[in-house]
Amino acid sequence: MDTFSAPPALIEAHDLQFEVAGPAGRVNILRGVDLKVGPSEVVGIVGPSGSGKTSLMMLLAGLDRPTGGTLSVAGHDLAPMDEDALARFRREEVGIVFQSFHLVPTMTALENVAMPLEFAGDEHAFTRAEAALTSVGLGHRITHYPGQLSGGEQQRVALARAFVALPKLILADEPTGNLDRATGQLVMDLLFDLREKYGVTLMLITHDPLLAARCDRQLRMEDGRLVEDVTLRVAAE
Repeated sequence: MDTFSAPPALIEAHDLQFEVAGPAGRVNILRGVDLKVGPSEVVGIVGPSGSGKTSLMMLLAGLDRPTGGTLSVAGHDLAPMDEDALARFRREEVGIVFQSFHLVPTMTALENVAMPLEFAGDEHAFTRAEAALTSVGLGHRITHYPGQLSGGEQQRVALARAFVALPKLILADEPTGNLDRATGQLVMDLLFDLREKYGVTLMLITHDPLLAARCDRQLRMEDGRLVEDVTLRVAAE
């Protein structure tokens, strides 16, 4: 008789630790985090400033390296990977949306979105980038530079860039932090719509309780530890 087996986790962390050097010695940022996140889950990460939320996200993206424990993302053990392998991992598996947009000011919206595809050698990079910008309502702004765009438009460019390579995981760190509430609401609606359309896993850092309540799960961090993991709804298959 066939038995049901759950799909493998997209993220698995065991006793994850992260230390940095400070003026008074080593500082423990993450103190043994255990975490498992499945495909297509939407997970909100909440907690006070300095609790380790952004550091956890940087480790998941391969932008920092853990100093202890194990971490697997999208089937990749990140520990033995060199910088080139980590760059390929981010390009193929992860899309990142930052609070401060992180667009290249000397590139047009189209060039910003096409950039990760160009690095991957995609000959259709600009066609796909234009389609991605059109999907976020910016098909008419593809030749504009970041300085010619509003904050909300810049963040929509960042969303298009994050999704254009069809990654398995989207990491969003306070993506509406630099936007007014009305614009932030529009950007978040778009983020959730894109996540549903492509079925990716979303990890979202937020201080907004209304936004956190839209997630499937809420993780609360305090003092470098995961102190609460609450399931709000079952993730869509």
